[in-house]
Amino acid sequence: MKKFFLLSAVIIFQLSFSQQTDFLKIRKFRVAYLDDRIQETSGLSILNGKLYTFNDSGNAPELFELDKTSGTIKNTLTINAKNKDWEALTNDGKNFYIGDFGNNGGTRRDLEIYRLPFQNGEPKNDSIAKISFYYPEQTEFIPKYTNNDFDAEAMMYLNGKLHLFTKEWKSKSTSHYIIDPATSEKQKAEKVESYKTNFVVTDAAYFDKKLYLIGYTKKTEVFLNVFKETEPGIFFKDTPKHYYLGSALSIGQIEGIAVNETGIYISGEKFRSRLGGAKPALYFIPKEEFKE
Repeated sequence: MKKFFLLSAVIIFQLSFSQQTDFLKIRKFRVAYLDDRIQETSGLSILNGKLYTFNDSGNAPELFELDKTSGTIKNTLTINAKNKDWEALTNDGKNFYIGDFGNNGGTRRDLEIYRLPFQNGEPKNDSIAKISFYYPEQTEFIPKYTNNDFDAEAMMYLNGKLHLFTKEWKSKSTSHYIIDPATSEKQKAEKVESYKTNFVVTDAAYFDKKLYLIGYTKKTEVFLNVFKETEPGIFFKDTPKHYYLGSALSIGQIEGIAVNETGIYISGEKFRSRLGGAKPALYFIPKEEFKE
């Protein structure tokens, strides 16, 4: 019996690392544990050199500006919008886009993105707009918690469009959808490509013609895939660089990523399991430490 379990463990490990994997354990790059007010950080975005995050699922509708070197909260901004399940944050240089499209059960018919004008470090709450959308491929809305393919937690802005990457619990893949932020009527999300990640994608970032997708597996493994942009807005034609970042047991449930010319910022929310847990934290990998 012991031999059987040992063999099973070896097989599971080999399957998890079957593609070419580089090890980039981020625990040593931890900047700080996050403030108790940010237990469920669920996205990161850099606007005008400042780093922002928020809490997900029913928490207060607030953005937090973080000090990039200490992880402390520099500013708390109240947003005039409901936080049903905020899961992604991106910007176009003038507006934040907040993805209220968390959909673990696969039953939501009110998927929305808030466009929030931002000026002089302050949100223009009187000018918030809603961008409503749906997945045309979804034909049923029966509750299938963590067993459906129409959840999402990752979004970035590129070429005048919003690019959303699904969290496919069932298929362990991600699908790339395009949404027009200028459309006021409820719109179909346009599916352009898919990729078998073998982990669920929890955030996305774009920088220097590369797409960064981060996420985890049910075995608490945390991974990062880096895709090259082979043509404008297309990423999944070539095999990505694949990095193992560590276990959620030690680095938290990784939910946020932002990239700029200095390096990679990563955030993890509080993680709890019967095997242990980790505090919410902010990580920073300097560009010189990240070999592509």
